[in-house]
Amino acid sequence: MDVPIQAVLVGKARPFRGDEASAIAKTPAAGAVVVGPLGLAGDEQADRSVHGGIDKAIHHYPADHYPHWRSRLGDAPLLDTAGAFGENIATTGLDEHNICLGDRFRLGTALVEVSQARQPCWKLDHRFGVKGVMAEVVASRRTGWYYRVLEPGTVQTGDRLNLVDRRWPNWPLASLFGLLIGGEAKARLADLSALRTVPALAETWKLRRAKLAAQFGVD
Repeated sequence: MDVPIQAVLVGKARPFRGDEASAIAKTPAAGAVVVGPLGLAGDEQADRSVHGGIDKAIHHYPADHYPHWRSRLGDAPLLDTAGAFGENIATTGLDEHNICLGDRFRLGTALVEVSQARQPCWKLDHRFGVKGVMAEVVASRRTGWYYRVLEPGTVQTGDRLNLVDRRWPNWPLASLFGLLIGGEAKARLADLSALRTVPALAETWKLRRAKLAAQFGVD
């Protein structure tokens, strides 16, 4: 897997709904951007309790999904350019079915690791001005995903995203999301138990896994 990076995007926190702020609105960065442990220089998260941090340093959303959203949402201006879903990185050729938990990529000169799929929230509905966007992300598994940064570096539009290591090929993100968020845990108890041995999983999703395991009586 070696694909060109179509867009590198960053955003500042700004008023979003009433007094509540959000940095979901991202715009293309000019030139090379420094990639550090907490993500891209110049990028912000308004609510650090649920966004950002080491396990959610960089958000990648496939441009491949935009035709689906145009078919569902019609003439939505946000879909005219990358960044509609608050992503930092846009590409084509990669999605939640061919990206696995723990995949390591060279992102420009940085080294990053897939930590979890994105768990959507109400902000997507508010951003598009349409109810049901969040629910459709869950149902369709078109979630996007997050990276943690293993080695700092720089990245810019036109650089390459190159897979350098795949340690857990049995954990594509669509399957992982279905297990932990999509309501499949009860029917997949062996998978739920096996996931405890995969250290690349984001800390918050380790807690989610443990909660589900306790609920259904598995390790």
